[in-house]
Amino acid sequence: MTFFLRRAAFYAFTAWAAITINFFLPRMLKGDPVSAYIAKNQGRISPEAADSLRTLFGLDADKSMLEQYLDYWRLLFSGDLGRSFSKGLAPVTDVIAAALPWTVGLVGIATILSFVLGTSIGALIGWRRGSKADFIVPLSTFFSTVPYFWMGLIAIAVFSTLLGWFPASHAYGKGSRPEFSLDFFGQVIAHGFLPAATIVLASLGGWILGMRNMMVTVLDEDYVTVAQAKGLPTRRVLVDYAARNAMLPQLSSFALSLGFIVGGTIVMEMVFSYPGVGKLLLDATTAKDYPLMQGLFLVITLTVLVANILADVAYAVLDPRTRQMES
Repeated sequence: MTFFLRRAAFYAFTAWAAITINFFLPRMLKGDPVSAYIAKNQGRISPEAADSLRTLFGLDADKSMLEQYLDYWRLLFSGDLGRSFSKGLAPVTDVIAAALPWTVGLVGIATILSFVLGTSIGALIGWRRGSKADFIVPLSTFFSTVPYFWMGLIAIAVFSTLLGWFPASHAYGKGSRPEFSLDFFGQVIAHGFLPAATIVLASLGGWILGMRNMMVTVLDEDYVTVAQAKGLPTRRVLVDYAARNAMLPQLSSFALSLGFIVGGTIVMEMVFSYPGVGKLLLDATTAKDYPLMQGLFLVITLTVLVANILADVAYAVLDPRTRQMES
C-alpha cells in the first residue's frame, strides 16, 4: 500500500505540473489565437467579436492570470478544452475524439503486436543462444535502422502500386462513410494493413534485441540454474523463471511506447495520409491553432502518465522486490 500511495502522489504532482505548463506555455508565445484568427480572415472581424473570441478562448484581458488559470481548471474538469478556430470553431474535444480512434486503433494494435512478437522471439533466441536463430537479430535490427518514411514509401510502391494488394492511403475507401458494417470494417483493415505492418517491422528489432540480451543475462542467475537442476520442465523454466524476470525492463519501454501512441505517428500518417492525431497535430501547428495544440498536448501528456502508471503496477506485481524497496 505504501508503494502505491507514493506512486499515486508522484503521478498526481506530475499531472498537475504538466497541466499547469500546458496552460502557461501558449500564453508565453507571441500573439494569441484570436490575432491569428483575425489575420486568417483578413481583418473581417469587428472589435466586439474579437473581444468575444478572447473571452471564449480564456484570454479575457479583464481577468488576471490567476483567474484565467482557475477558469482553465474549471473548464478542464467539465471536459471543455476550448474551440478550434482552424476547424470552424468546433469544440476541441470533438475534433480530437474524431481523430483519436484511428490512431489508437492502428498504432495501438501495431505496438502491442510488435511488443508481443519481439519479446517472444527474443526470449526464444536468448534461450537458444549460439544457435542458427541468432541471424534474426541482425536482420530485424537492419529493418529498425531504415528510416520509417522510406520503408513506408517502398511498401506503397511494391504492395500498392506494383502488386495492387493494398490501398496506398487513407483509412477507408473514397466515397464511403464510417458505419458499423462488415464492408466498412474490411476497408479499414485493408487500408490499415500496410501502415501497421511497417510499424511492426520497424519496431520489432528493438524488442527482439532487448529481450535477447536480458535473457542471456538472466540465464546465468542462480535461480535459473537451480530450477534446471530440480528437473523442472523446460517450458516452465523458460516462462516462469527466465522470461518473467528478463521482460521487466521491457515493460518500461513498452509503457513509453504506449504513451507515445497518440502523438508519435506523424510520419506514418503523413506517408499514408492517415486521418489520425499525429496529422491533426501537424495541421494545428501549421495553422497556429493554439487551443487544438493545447488540447492535443494535454491528451498526449496524460496518455504517457497513464501508461507509466500501468507499467509501475505491472512491474510491482511481477517483481515483489520493487514494492519492498519502495516501502
